[in-house]
Amino acid sequence: MSEDDPTSDSDDERTLIRTGRDFEQEYRLDADEAGRFLIDLGEQLREGDELTIATDEWELPFAFGEPVGLEVDFEGVDDPELEIELELPGRPDERAPDVE
Repeated sequence: MSEDDPTSDSDDERTLIRTGRDFEQEYRLDADEAGRFLIDLGEQLREGDELTIATDEWELPFAFGEPVGLEVDFEGVDDPELEIELELPGRPDERAPDVE
């Protein structure tokens, strides 16, 4: 990675995913592994307003705001499928101006 790569992190071999970039990674897991991930994610959500998701190759820190969106979608025709989507809005980093 080059020094002017905005996703590189000089202190680590992992790519740091930062604001201003689009990133998507899809996994096919067994239920036990997916459950462990959801528990770990839930614990970070309960502990504060920042979370970090990482692998050996990349790290994605995210400061989230409220309200958190949760969607449950069940398609029961033909091949039944349940989709659960969690949407975390980014936390604004701006403050209101002073009123004098």
